[in-house]
Amino acid sequence: MPIRVYKPTSAGRRNASVNIHAEVTKKKPEKSLTEPITKNGGRNNHGKITVRGRGGGHKRMYRKIDFRRADRVDIPGEVIGIEYDPNRSCHIALVQYQDDVKRYIPAPKGLNDGDSVLTSDSAIEPKPGNCMKIKHIPTGLDVHCIELQPGKGAQMCRSAGSSARLSNREGKFATLVLPSGELRRVSVECRATIGVVGNSDHSQRRLGKAGKSRHLGRRPKTRGVAMAHHAHPLGGGEGRSKGNRAPASKSGVLSKGGSTRNRKQYSEQLIIRRRKSKRYGQLK
Repeated sequence: MPIRVYKPTSAGRRNASVNIHAEVTKKKPEKSLTEPITKNGGRNNHGKITVRGRGGGHKRMYRKIDFRRADRVDIPGEVIGIEYDPNRSCHIALVQYQDDVKRYIPAPKGLNDGDSVLTSDSAIEPKPGNCMKIKHIPTGLDVHCIELQPGKGAQMCRSAGSSARLSNREGKFATLVLPSGELRRVSVECRATIGVVGNSDHSQRRLGKAGKSRHLGRRPKTRGVAMAHHAHPLGGGEGRSKGNRAPASKSGVLSKGGSTRNRKQYSEQLIIRRRKSKRYGQLK
């Protein structure tokens, strides 16, 4: 059982649950594939806070993940360990290739120590962890770590438990059903990895207390309606007044229902059906 609930020995423990990371088999990271992370506390290069609620947190080392796998084509690799990664929700697999090169990849569900993985430009066995171009992947399969542009590296479906279903192929494009419900066309020359990203119980874990949020680098946030009128668009007024304004961030960007996507990008033109709208309960 990946999620464990303990007896309520304290107020924080009563509402908390713990991910025991049952898939993890290797405790310490590969030193050659790590590098230090510089913390900025949500500040930009001018020292101005651009993201509120960031700061503190446990010290981490960044694990270099091979999202492209372009230089490992047709070189078999063996999984020598599944590791916990503090920088992402999914687990990562340490793969050692036949030429003794080691790389990290996001660990799909069902991948274990000793399993072999392969990246190829031709059709290979569609088993979890194998990576190939979408034009060679059988339709109906679940895929993750999907490229949006050939050779750029995986950009979609990289978090724990996520995957997209390859619906069909037509000409130079394939149709994918994304976890959000969005239907999108992607070039058949883009690479994708077979399977579903592991550690799917990550979303079921409850922190239970503020201290665990602080360990993750999340500081408390003051509500906008509790601020003064000059400090936030929702601030000021007598009582709990929002000023008849839609919820927005401190800089005035709409926080519920406001579009932040650049509609002029080429990627935008490849969307067949937009994701499910939470507000209206229908597809937009």
